[in-house]
Amino acid sequence: MQEYAAFTPWQDNRDVMRALDPTEADYANAMEYNNVCQPRKIQNPMGHDLTNASDELRTESTTGILGYRLRRAQLSVFQRFLHIFEEMRLRPAEYSVLLLIDDNPGRKQTEIADALGIKRANFVTLIHALQARGFLERRAAAGDRRANALHLTVEGEQFLAAARARHADMEQQLLSQLGGEESRSQLLALLDRLS
Repeated sequence: MQEYAAFTPWQDNRDVMRALDPTEADYANAMEYNNVCQPRKIQNPMGHDLTNASDELRTESTTGILGYRLRRAQLSVFQRFLHIFEEMRLRPAEYSVLLLIDDNPGRKQTEIADALGIKRANFVTLIHALQARGFLERRAAAGDRRANALHLTVEGEQFLAAARARHADMEQQLLSQLGGEESRSQLLALLDRLS
């Protein structure tokens, strides 16, 4: 059976919504985005090659769309992050959680989840995984024993220090690609307008 090519930059609209609430599937998508988003050889059912080597695929309809370009940039950064942190078994959402807990020790789970835009049900699973690895602990929140306050353990602090060093190198690479600190500041300011 011959395969038809599909150029689908977004598998469905749920991909856009999961950008702030990542799942395992999103990380797999980030690792495989080149395979998903790149055009493939086109063949018809008779096995004839429909790809004309002299004709380049026209992509202006998608490359001019802000959402598409933002998603491609996100996937590229995620892919780089996952490669750099593969041996540490650390995902972007986990890194963000560890950073916020380190900067805000003793804050409630709901506060950290809300700050990151992660659904509470998904956040509980993420916290369980980090706790199982010995990186954080939950304690009863002061003044509200029904809520959990989050704290890094000593092991979590050491792990995060190592992760910060790797991430600093990655940020420096991205900064170089952008053309320096001024370009980074401009990009962040533009992104702030969209969020």
